Amino acid sequence: METAQAYRTYKPLLFSLAYRMLGSVMDAEDIVHEAFLLLGAASDKTKINNIKAYLCKIVTNRCIDKLRSAAKQREVYIGTWLPEPIVEDDINDPSISLEKKETISTAFLLLLQQLTEVERAVFLLREVFQYDYDDIASIVGRSSTNCRQIFHRAKKGMMHRPDSVKPNDDHSNIYLEKFAQAVLDGNMDLVHAMLKKDAVFYSDGGGKVMAALRPIFSADHIARFLLGVITKLPANATYQFKNVNGSPGMIVMIDGRIDYVVSFEVNDGKIAKIYMVSNPDKLNHLNQ
Repeated sequence: METAQAYRTYKPLLFSLAYRMLGSVMDAEDIVHEAFLLLGAASDKTKINNIKAYLCKIVTNRCIDKLRSAAKQREVYIGTWLPEPIVEDDINDPSISLEKKETISTAFLLLLQQLTEVERAVFLLREVFQYDYDDIASIVGRSSTNCRQIFHRAKKGMMHRPDSVKPNDDHSNIYLEKFAQAVLDGNMDLVHAMLKKDAVFYSDGGGKVMAALRPIFSADHIARFLLGVITKLPANATYQFKNVNGSPGMIVMIDGRIDYVVSFEVNDGKIAKIYMVSNPDKLNHLNQ
């Protein structure tokens, strides 16, 4: 298989794996690009028995190395760390399965942060991409028995997934639009009523822009914070509802640039969690 054909065939798979491993669009793209450069530079491609496995092994191990080297940076990260958002136009894209949408949700990606680098790789390869243990073993350099043990240990850490709204639930889209309008209108009573009492708001400014450095707890505090943010936005700010990490969300644009990306988690018919990314470094890929 020629490199160009391999790129068309396997790039979506490799990016999906790298993004889930890293929570970074730009780093994922760089690693996938490097994998294809290595494939192109291979002196004798006929010796590569399985190009898909070859590429997957490069991407997985580069991601593991990246996570290890970035560990110290994460320790001194200013404020809450959130993954770089993936924004799509169609929140009801039928080509994306509900299961796959769940595994790029902000909540799911944050749960993955609890796992070690190797646990994360084994868990994703098995749970999301349905690799068998022998293939996983060859990718991560462990025995298949060890990979099976790693997977079960990792799965225990991922058992408490949020029971959030289905990503393509039309009712939730309308509900979130109503919530956003209530915030824009300064209707604090309605904003408060649409949030769960124990709701949590997470904001990632990375120390580059103004953002809440710690999570904000309770509907009352979140409502006050959001209304305070809205009053500080310039008059030319515009809002669009988009698919953010597989779920309904919204973007806020100022002077034609995306300054905020917001996603929501809905439980029991009310908003349980709000994730807002405003770190400009994490929005660069959306503003290119």
